[in-house]
Amino acid sequence: MTIPPFETTFAVPLSCEECVKSVSTSLYKINGIHNVSADLNSQLISITGNAAPSAIVSAIQDTGRDAILRGSGKAESAAVCILETHASTVADHVRGLIRMVQVSPNMTLLDMTLRGVSPGSYKVTVRETGDISEGAVSAGGIWDLVQSKHASPPRPAKGIFGTIEVSQSGIGSVFLDKPIQIWELIGRSIVVSRQQDRFDKEDPDTLVGVIARSAGVWDNDKTVCSCSGKTVWEERKEQTAKGML
Repeated sequence: MTIPPFETTFAVPLSCEECVKSVSTSLYKINGIHNVSADLNSQLISITGNAAPSAIVSAIQDTGRDAILRGSGKAESAAVCILETHASTVADHVRGLIRMVQVSPNMTLLDMTLRGVSPGSYKVTVRETGDISEGAVSAGGIWDLVQSKHASPPRPAKGIFGTIEVSQSGIGSVFLDKPIQIWELIGRSIVVSRQQDRFDKEDPDTLVGVIARSAGVWDNDKTVCSCSGKTVWEERKEQTAKGML
């Protein structure tokens, strides 16, 4: 299935036209990049194509610069899920990130990245509720599983997203497309685990997070956090130290 192109914007430290050229050259090496434009004054780069946002961030970082995703897709078409372990033995709980953007009435792209978990194959499922007070244990059953079994003919459950493979380095990533809409996901939770059921709250490799809306392209012009007074780069450094990807 052909993935429609969508626009993403990234904050990137840019000081001159040579910076723009360096970043653009790196980005055009990625399959699926259709157009790259930059604004030196706003320190923003806009990208149109169908490449995974995580691949775009990596390409920008390869030039020696950092990047912060500021918006993806149209207004109210994007979402994000920060994946954490609830194991009390783990100091920094953040272990993964899922970026989601709806690119057509019946297609949402999911860009998943994990870091710091044990090697192996992990199942990715959307759960019925957003209650993660007890980790995956309290998140409910798989979304749409009962309805899919009683459909005529039976069909795959919307909440079964497949698997993600984690290498020996503890890093895994996958880029998927699903026939769902963003509004169906908001407020639910995602569980990433070796098991599909019978979770152990103290398992450091069982991850869970709530799905929340994120900014569309040009919806987010924040440069300083109003509650803390920190710039987006100070926030980025702080979150990266906690394990954010």
